[in-house]
This record gives sequence, structure tokens and C-alpha cells, in this order.
Amino acid sequence: MIFGATGDLAKRKLFPSLYRLFEKGNLSEHFAVIGVARRPLTNDEFQDNVKKSVSTAIDKEDRIEEFSSHFYYHSHDVTDSDSYASLNKLAEQLDSHYQLDGNRIFYLAMAPEFFGTIALHLKEDGLTNVNGFKRLVIEKPFGHNLESAKELNTQLRTAFAEDEIYRIDHYLGKEMVQNIEVIRFANAIFEPLWNNRYIANIQVTSSEVLGVEERGRYYEKSGALRDMVQNHMLQMVALLAMEPPIRLNTDEIRSEKVKVLRALRPISGEEVKDYFVRGQYDSGSITSESAPAYREEQMVEPDSNTETYVAGKLLIDNFRWAGVPIYIRTGKRMAAKSTKIVIQFKDIPMNLYYQTEQTLNPNLLVIHIQPEEGITLHLNAKKAGQSMEATPVKLNFANKGIDGINTPEAYEKLLYDCMRGDATNFTHWDEVALSWSFTDKISEVWESTVEKNFPNYASGTMGPKAADELLEKDGYFWWPVTDLDVEKC
Repeated sequence: MIFGATGDLAKRKLFPSLYRLFEKGNLSEHFAVIGVARRPLTNDEFQDNVKKSVSTAIDKEDRIEEFSSHFYYHSHDVTDSDSYASLNKLAEQLDSHYQLDGNRIFYLAMAPEFFGTIALHLKEDGLTNVNGFKRLVIEKPFGHNLESAKELNTQLRTAFAEDEIYRIDHYLGKEMVQNIEVIRFANAIFEPLWNNRYIANIQVTSSEVLGVEERGRYYEKSGALRDMVQNHMLQMVALLAMEPPIRLNTDEIRSEKVKVLRALRPISGEEVKDYFVRGQYDSGSITSESAPAYREEQMVEPDSNTETYVAGKLLIDNFRWAGVPIYIRTGKRMAAKSTKIVIQFKDIPMNLYYQTEQTLNPNLLVIHIQPEEGITLHLNAKKAGQSMEATPVKLNFANKGIDGINTPEAYEKLLYDCMRGDATNFTHWDEVALSWSFTDKISEVWESTVEKNFPNYASGTMGPKAADELLEKDGYFWWPVTDLDVEKC
């Protein structure tokens, strides 16, 4: 059951992802989808919407008629028990028709203020009283701060056990994010070096060229810290920094991620300005087109104090990572759309090439997450010719090039994991709570202080100058995301 089935997420992501699973045989013929939303639609109209959605996203849809015949529509009021009763009746009929053994997945693809209400009604009105499994899938944001997250979690836990709640972070469905574990734990050349003896710093960048577009009302309440750092950025940091789990299963991986989040050095009060930078985009130019300032966007206050950019220095106080800065940055209206992780290794103890007055480039391991997917290893090798001069070389692996893989959409992978009951790439409550407790201290300072310098970076740039200074005082600089692109093949 998809609550919010007429919304943008269902049309752009969920329907096409389900079709891909169906086409590949990962979704058997014994399935039914009930689209739940307020507006009145017939089954035929809903099925037409599904077909249009799939056709827009996928060039070849040979089995679209067969696929769409499994979709049904229910016009619904999320606060009305009678509406849930008729929804349950439809679900029971489909359960019998498709021989579903009482297995139900409830996907809440709608405004988060309804999550608790829907979960409680599902319990009270009998929809969770089934013989098979029941699972609840929810989108971010999971609360607005730690207190609201606790309140929401209490409501959800009234109807579902923790192992039945699947909190989607679509970054965890991306191929190269999942590949972080393989790069680390399946390669003997990396894991022994993955510590403060050999790594100088780690940089995690997630930049967007788009502005807030029509999401001004949501973004005014959220900002980049809550929208990106609390979930996506900290999840990637946890995967990069966790200890090797004793087994590659859900419980053990989650346990190691939680340990990283517990070891994050808390930043609060006066320390915030030394460790974190916030920015808000001004007008500028993106690919030769003019872009408005954030304060000129729809449904944004003309004197808004909301950040559209965050850069921060994280420190993990444990034996492996003591002293290694992990720099994160994320923002809107930046120069390039890119999500990259750069691991910079320490310089060699002695430069044997000093006689040629040559400065050696540091070794870098770059993990490309989007828009390209792949890995680049930056090394130094001998330059061709008679001299012993060194020159930088790059070893590249590109998912969509060299290997010819049509990388699955993140939602396709996560939906499939949920159907199989694999919660490894979903966020556990402990991770949510620890992430909120870290970011709340920063939010408190920012919300109680009006930023006088907003807007402080032009659209089409890589952020405010203060973000560069954050690294400069440690003797580092941001590696440019465009210059480190995996080679096109």
C-alpha cells in the first residue's frame, strides 16, 4: 500500500522501480499494489497514471499492461477509521485473489506530519492484524529534532516493532555507497591503511546545482543541516569510519555504525563557529542561465536565516580515527552536481625527488557516487623519458562505462531489500537518535543567532569563502569535484 500514490515520489521513483523489479523477475506475479490518496480516481485512471510514470522513466516497457493490472486505487482520509475499514476490506480481497499469505508493506510517501496518525490507525483499525509479515516504510525527515523524532518513534512503535520499520535513506541504496564496505573489507591494500597512521583527512561532498525550486515552505523549516547532514552525510561518514563487522549482516553492520556516531565529538556553543560554516546562495549564473537568490525563491522569507549550505569538520574520538579530520560539505546552487568521497593519504616521510625541486601529489582514493559511479586511485609513477621525474597517474573503474553495468536505481534496490526483509541499508532508530543529538546542538546555535552575512555565496560557485578557510587553518584545501571525475568510457 502506497500512501501518497498520486504524489511526485510515487510517480518519479516508486512506480518505475517496481516495474524494473517486475521485469527482472524479482517481483513475482503474486503481488498487488493499492494506491492510497485523497483525490477520487477510478482503478483505470490510476493504472493509466502508473503506465505514464513508467513510460516516462523507462524506454522499453514490454510488460506494462500486465504490470499495471496489479494496481488498485483507494480514495482515503488518513484520519477516518471508516476509510481504513474499507481499505482493509480491499486488501483482504486482493490477499485472497493473489494468494499473498497476509504479507503487507505500508509505504508512507507523503508529508511526515501524517506518519504517526497513519501508523496508529493501521494498528487500531486492524490492517496490521495479518498472518504474514507487516512492514512500514517511511521517508525522511524523521522528525524535526531529537524530541520530535522520539515522539514520532513512540507512535510508530505502538503499531510496529523496530525490526518492522524501514526508514529510507535513498543514499544508502546507491551502488557506490554500498560499495564502500566492499572497497574497505575486500581489499587487503586498503584496510590496513584505513586509520590515522596513513590517512591525512577525508572529504565528503554532496553538491547540487538546483535551488530549492518549489520546496521553499519545507526548506524554510529544514535547511541544509536537517535536510542533508543529519541523515545522508552522517550515514556516509559512519560507513567510512566503522570498524569491520564480525559478519556482513544487518545487526552487526548497524552496531558498528552506531559506535561511530557515539564516538563523534559533540560540537556545541562557541565551538560551532570553529567547526561548522553555514551559507545561503545569492543570485548568480548556472550553465549561462541566471539564477535567483534563495530569498527570492517562492515561499521563502525575504530576510530568511535558513542555510542552503553547510560545511563542517568532524572528529571521531576513537583509537582508529583520533586526529583525522573528516570534512563534509553540502549545498544547493553550487557549481556542479556531484557526490564524492576523497580519502587523502599522508605524504611519504621523505621526498626523494627534492633534487628536481618536484612536489609530489598526495595519494588519493576517490569514490564517485553521483552522477558518475566508480572509483579513482591517484598514484605517482615515473614520467616517460630519461629522467626519474614522477608524474601523477589515475587508475579508474567506472560502473556505467568500463563494466557496462546499468546501475539499479537506489529505490529499486531498497524496495527489493524491504520485500526480502533485509534492513541493512535502512536506518535504525539508534542511528537516527544519535544523528539528531549531534546536529541539534548546531541547530540551537544557528537558530538563536541571526547570520548578518547572508547571502554569502553566489549561485554557481562552490560555497562561501569561510568553508575554504575551515580547511586552510588545518593546512588542507577542498579537492575540486570536477577535476577528480572518473574518466568517461
